[in-house]
Amino acid sequence: MCVFFDLMKTLSHFVFSFLLLFFTAGCDASDGLNSGTASVGAPTHSLTIVSQDGASHSFLVELAADDASRAKGLMFRREMAPDAGMLFDFEQDRLVSMWMKNTYIPLDMLFIKSDGTIATIAQMTEPHSLKSIPSRVSVRAVLELNGGVAAQLGIEAGDRVIHELFGPF
Repeated sequence: MCVFFDLMKTLSHFVFSFLLLFFTAGCDASDGLNSGTASVGAPTHSLTIVSQDGASHSFLVELAADDASRAKGLMFRREMAPDAGMLFDFEQDRLVSMWMKNTYIPLDMLFIKSDGTIATIAQMTEPHSLKSIPSRVSVRAVLELNGGVAAQLGIEAGDRVIHELFGPF
């Protein structure tokens, strides 16, 4: 009888280990869940905003250039470096709408025309909100920065974004 219980105990440990391995095999710590930072290995691009008064502000941004990366955006991030952001490329000018579903940090959303001019800014967007945040005009891209950065740096509609998406300066 003792041998039977030992066998069952060993078998249950094996089954538990197998199930644990099976259900975690597809998980990746870089998925953004509770990681608090950019995805591991996500390439960053230099981006500069030149204000109308001539001030220049540099950022390192991740590029969201396909449907999957645009859909995920900055969801599940709990923090972001002060000079970081995400640039959403929609490949052509169009009306766009953003939201803050599963986004833990407030963001400034800069809606950018194809020539690099900032058309509108949605400041300090509300985390987790499902409210639509529209561009109001046709834009090529949206730049998401930490909430409050645009006001802190004096970034306004009419300022120019320098990045390869928008051609030469």
